Amino acid sequence: MDQYPYQPPEPRQREGSEQGAGFGGGGGQGPERGSGGDDGRGHSRGHGRGRTHDHGHSHSHSHSHSHSHGPAAPVSQHLRKVIAAILVPFTAAVIVGLLVLWPGGAPSHKRTGVGFDRETQQATVTVVVEVSCRSVNASGDTPTGDTSTAEGTSAQQEAKGTCKKATVRVDTGKDKGRTFTEIVQPDQPRQLHQGDEVVAAYEPSAPKDLQYSVADVNRKFPMTLLAGIFALAVVVVGRLRGVMALVALAVSFLVLTLFILPAILQGSNPLLVAVVGASAIMLIALYMCHGLSARTSVAVLGTLISLSLIGVLGSLFIGWAALTGNTDDNTGLIHGLYPSIDMSGLLLAGVIIGSLGVLDDVTVTQTSSVWELHEANPSMGWRGLYRAGIRIGRDHIASVVNTLVLAYAGAALPLLLLFSIAQSSVGTVANSELVAEEIVRTLVGSIGLVASVPVTTALAALVVSADRPGPHTPAPAPPVTAHGGRGRRRKR
Repeated sequence: MDQYPYQPPEPRQREGSEQGAGFGGGGGQGPERGSGGDDGRGHSRGHGRGRTHDHGHSHSHSHSHSHSHGPAAPVSQHLRKVIAAILVPFTAAVIVGLLVLWPGGAPSHKRTGVGFDRETQQATVTVVVEVSCRSVNASGDTPTGDTSTAEGTSAQQEAKGTCKKATVRVDTGKDKGRTFTEIVQPDQPRQLHQGDEVVAAYEPSAPKDLQYSVADVNRKFPMTLLAGIFALAVVVVGRLRGVMALVALAVSFLVLTLFILPAILQGSNPLLVAVVGASAIMLIALYMCHGLSARTSVAVLGTLISLSLIGVLGSLFIGWAALTGNTDDNTGLIHGLYPSIDMSGLLLAGVIIGSLGVLDDVTVTQTSSVWELHEANPSMGWRGLYRAGIRIGRDHIASVVNTLVLAYAGAALPLLLLFSIAQSSVGTVANSELVAEEIVRTLVGSIGLVASVPVTTALAALVVSADRPGPHTPAPAPPVTAHGGRGRRRKR
């Protein structure tokens, strides 16, 4: 076979006419990269290759490409106007919804002293001594009962075991400095030790000696430390994007606590409140983290369509399965305090808000994938972009759906364990309202996630392929075939 030596590339050439080229329209995305490799410095590069044939004629050709650092925005002014015509009215509707439904604070109520609805103060365990359980038993004698049962075993331990008598000092509130006694049984899961910081529940209607009791452990320091480690990791790895993500997270939390929760307690429709609140969180988080650009706008559109699908399916199947949303002590307490709240609507609102975070991840990833595919090969049509993007999306679907199912299963693990202990059949477990709620929540959210991949990919492919370059926008350079490696190349 005929062979010829590979000539080294010619020196780089700088052409003034190409410097600074490659800027596409599109708010905030920055310069557009060309179809070749990016040198990361915004320079033009010249590539030259030459080869000599046996006849002595030499042929050479060179390609010049403009490269700029930064994310691309290959969307023309025409398409930006189309996107704005959709998103601007939607954003205006969200703002109007916030103003109309703004609650102005949660309504007050008389405390019941049940569960979380108790007055609490911070306290510290000052002294812990061991005493005989029999001596601190109110009746003076603890019945042992049948030791073959859990209750009988516990009673026997209380009768013959050693208990702890803890003296606890109240550190906050009008009774600051006051002490009370807490008896800790030997079989209690939470044991008290000297110096422990605890949360004390206060019941003013009880006798003076029994007004305070230990309700929980004070976990503020470890929780704050963990949050600090999380924030540090996000900033170190994500840098400016990480900072903006933390700011968006804080804004989302404010929308949840200042708007969504109080508005529901005020009696507003939970579904309407969730839609408006989730839309506000979506707009703020996506644009704050990813910039005000056409790429982000496509992700917003894909998220909006998927959320709409989740809302429709959730409303249909929650009603069809007759799910009330009142399945445990906490929801029962909410319904008792605020009977006007639509608990099934609250369940649907939770499905929508819970699905939003994962939807953002899927839609942004799919949009970015299509954008990068378009940059790598600007000549690719929307069908080719869609096929390539959907192949990426299939891997994303598999991992995200599995993550969502395992997250719900992990949250309901104690409940599933109880059903396993009772040796209930799968049908019986799935038919119970507690588990049926989680099944509907998981499947509806997963359907929305699966649908978001083709929807967002199709939107992104249509937008970038329908680009209409302006008169000053340079045409994309043809793709260059790179020849890697050293040594000789065989002629075929």
